[in-house]
Amino acid sequence: MSGISTAAIHADRDVDRGRALAPPIYQTAAFWAEDAEQFARAAVDRRGRGFYTRYGNPNHAQVAAVLAELEHTEAAMVTASGMAALTSAVLALVSSGDHVIGQRSTYGGTASVLLNLLPRLGVSTTVVDQADPAAFERALTPRTRLMLLESPSNPLLQITDLRAVADLARAHHVLTMADNTFATPVNQRPVDLGIDLVWHSATKYLNGHSDVSAGVLAGPAGLLDRVWDVAVLTGAVLGPLDAWLLLRGLRTLPLRMARHNANGQALAEALHEHPAVARVHYPGLPAHPQHALASRQMSGFGGVLGIELAGGFEAADAFLGRLRYARRSASLGGVESLAVHPASMWRGMLSAEQIAASGVAPGLVRLSAGTEDTADLVADALAAAGPAAGERTR
Repeated sequence: MSGISTAAIHADRDVDRGRALAPPIYQTAAFWAEDAEQFARAAVDRRGRGFYTRYGNPNHAQVAAVLAELEHTEAAMVTASGMAALTSAVLALVSSGDHVIGQRSTYGGTASVLLNLLPRLGVSTTVVDQADPAAFERALTPRTRLMLLESPSNPLLQITDLRAVADLARAHHVLTMADNTFATPVNQRPVDLGIDLVWHSATKYLNGHSDVSAGVLAGPAGLLDRVWDVAVLTGAVLGPLDAWLLLRGLRTLPLRMARHNANGQALAEALHEHPAVARVHYPGLPAHPQHALASRQMSGFGGVLGIELAGGFEAADAFLGRLRYARRSASLGGVESLAVHPASMWRGMLSAEQIAASGVAPGLVRLSAGTEDTADLVADALAAAGPAAGERTR
């Protein structure tokens, strides 16, 4: 198996045998066949590339080849967004009467699927503290079919012991899915730890340039065939141009993640010592309660950190307003730094009670470190934090 930077550039070489160094954009809705037999084969080719773009496209196939290599999986597929990847998979893998286990700390959209969507479809759900592997075992029922994991979690950067949970799930014939958006395959490969399926909001680090909305699923071909059947029905299709842009972003993923990792670590260390900051959530800090676990299953800690300002919501809002480089935006993982107030952003997906139950404090800011010069980002963040805004607790 080649190194990760080599794979990012060459893993799709056999998908398109043309001689163009920059692959063409297959901007077509449909493809024609030479005869009835070829047409019939293309019509039933799951995750194919030559029938109808809702079913598959050569640009999709190129991205999938690279992602499967990067994530060490048999296959991969793309969707219109990370949420399309998640919902397509969940709808494919569970049915009315089944039970799903999720995490207390997780992305708001995932939490809404667990707490709001699935119960409407007759699927019961249980949310557990992912820092406690035994909590997953206590939540198991005879009807449990799926565990939805996320590590590091959004926005509290909590770590799930992926190997321990995967071993537990496999012993009980339960499937596991892990959101690897924050880590990326550069820093963590959940399948190597026993996870069945991996998904990403490819809008974030995988693309890396804030110009694409996309999702990715990677895992065994048989499982992905089941998910593809649902994605075709729901129309969760990624456009050819977006797939092409995502592939372009993947070429530089290992290079970009090295800077994201460095900037995230530097910001966490600097803000951890600031008197106006009550707490920094970042697994690369030795003070993080799961730092040892993160160090075992991750090779880098990413560019996202959670910053709790000691003065609550007002201090968080002031911090966001004073930042010079990090702009206030809902996304993350781009080359530019971004920051957001999660408790405000998630009000469209979750109730106030659900947000509070997830552990998101009013004074929490999620900061996504871009690839700017480290010294500039650190100086800017320290200045934005300002003087002490209350009693510091650690």
